[in-house]
Amino acid sequence: MSKLAILGRSGLPRSNEGMRLLFSAVIGVMLGYLFGISFPTVNITKLHFPSSIISYIEDKDSGITTQTLLNHAWTSANSKKRNNSESNSNEIPKIYVPTNPKGAEGLAPGIVVPETDLYLRRLWGEPSEDLTSQPRYLVTFTVGYSQKANIDAAVKKFSENFTIMLFHYDGRTTDWDEFEWSKRAIHVSVRKQTKWWYAKRFLHPDIVARYDYIFIWDEDLSVEHFNAEAYIKLVRKHGLEISQPGLEPDRGLTWQMTKRRGDQEVHKVTEERPGWCTDPYLPPCAAFVEIMATVFSRDAWRCVWHMIQNDLVHGWGLDFALRRCVEPAHEKIGVVDSQWIVHQVIPSLGNQGTAENGRTPWVGVRARCRKEWGMFQTRLADAEKAYYLGKGITPPNSTEV
Repeated sequence: MSKLAILGRSGLPRSNEGMRLLFSAVIGVMLGYLFGISFPTVNITKLHFPSSIISYIEDKDSGITTQTLLNHAWTSANSKKRNNSESNSNEIPKIYVPTNPKGAEGLAPGIVVPETDLYLRRLWGEPSEDLTSQPRYLVTFTVGYSQKANIDAAVKKFSENFTIMLFHYDGRTTDWDEFEWSKRAIHVSVRKQTKWWYAKRFLHPDIVARYDYIFIWDEDLSVEHFNAEAYIKLVRKHGLEISQPGLEPDRGLTWQMTKRRGDQEVHKVTEERPGWCTDPYLPPCAAFVEIMATVFSRDAWRCVWHMIQNDLVHGWGLDFALRRCVEPAHEKIGVVDSQWIVHQVIPSLGNQGTAENGRTPWVGVRARCRKEWGMFQTRLADAEKAYYLGKGITPPNSTEV
């Protein structure tokens, strides 16, 4: 009996203790549930921190505090959670805009910038205050330092309304800093290349889209009788999409079409030597300018750029094909007579060639020029013939350059 009494007395406290533990657990679960539904759940593994956090770690002088960046990340995460809770779907709809430029279909249209420019920007201050002016025209020269006096005289004929761009085939760029205008110019240097090589690689239509007209000029041009602003006015007046200044008759003249006429502002047609023109509205009697001092409108250049071949760097034959980029070509291609130049015919780029088989460098360069002309003619004719045949159309004879 005494043992039973002892067992009975010791069993009651243990039973009460178990009840207390069970009651405490139930209360804890209830309190945890109440606290849980009172605060949003944040999964820290799903926080997407901005890339600027990494920049801050790399650049302690950025002035951006870690706390600021973390606050930004926290706000972004909460905003994302709220947006998800308001949607019936857990998935964010993907962006796909087929009218965006190729490759950018996954971007929201508001962030797409399909074109750029050649305007120089500061490294400080407000971006909106960078530009004090936005030139409307671009002039490029392919140059060697030996022609610095010639280029200096030419650049001074172009107002501040023109962006100046120099392509350096001899690699000497900093030497031009003796000219004040050179410090504001854009310099591109690749040795022993031609202006059409440069134009194909650095004057993409989407890069020069801000300019109404693009001048692509040689370095050996005398511009004593030329004024760029007056030239632009005449081009607009006569509706020229592709043009060049008239050439002084006594120097460097190859074609009658580009010969300056003293009694006109502009001419668009001419008479050549017998048998040279199969049609009075086709080159070289019309729809024709040379490639030494060509000026293109924005729209015309967009077409011409696509016609320039990557490997045919001298551009010979291109002048006969320019008519394919404007319509009607015999009205929109012409020569500005009242603003004229002199072609000095200095073979400076030719001297950048290599002497082979006992020939001077210029001989090899000239041979390459003539070869490229024939290659371009063949390519153009073959491309047009293939197009017409693919459409089931008999190719016209006009496919010849």
